[in-house]
Amino acid sequence: MDIFENGTKLPLVEEFYTLQGEGFHTGKAAYFIRIGGCDIGCRWCDTKISWNADIHPLVDVDNLVKKIAPFPAKAVVVTGGEPTTYNLDYLCSKLSDCGITTFLETSGAFPLTGEWDWICLSPKRNQPPQPEFFGLANELKVIIFEDEDFQWAELNANLVNKDCKLYLQPEWSRHKELTPKIIEYVMQNPKWQISIQAHKFMKIP
Repeated sequence: MDIFENGTKLPLVEEFYTLQGEGFHTGKAAYFIRIGGCDIGCRWCDTKISWNADIHPLVDVDNLVKKIAPFPAKAVVVTGGEPTTYNLDYLCSKLSDCGITTFLETSGAFPLTGEWDWICLSPKRNQPPQPEFFGLANELKVIIFEDEDFQWAELNANLVNKDCKLYLQPEWSRHKELTPKIIEYVMQNPKWQISIQAHKFMKIP
């Protein structure tokens, strides 16, 4: 993707100002940037529209940051798709210049670029994280879709740094079935916490 090498343009799926709905920062206001492009192919993905970067407009990062800067919450969550597909140095630099805190949501499948204040690592079994992410992750959020995912969660928990927050989150389409299982698991393994997709219950983006 030579066109993206300098990171001054990125394929944008959507952008919106809302509340964080998952994990450690649930309930906090932030501006979300969803970047297009992902070849990991999780069958339960709820944003498959983001997979093909070619169908999303290339936006100028400078213009995007100018739009974000006036919002009251000086926090930006970059998600996807898989944002580490791209060079995010330029985006992070411009956000930092505006005093904006940067949050990354990633599977860790590709090498890290950019300077991040918070990294949420959500590892996927079909394309595991780059080793560098285990030492850098502030938060480990494992999606539980089937019983085998508990073992995957423990494997990754053994690799992250000791200060990393640990979350198990039910896959949305099966949350009624899976939430009681996760509750029981967390009660038996209290190093974990449960994460729910609170924004879906609140019916916000």
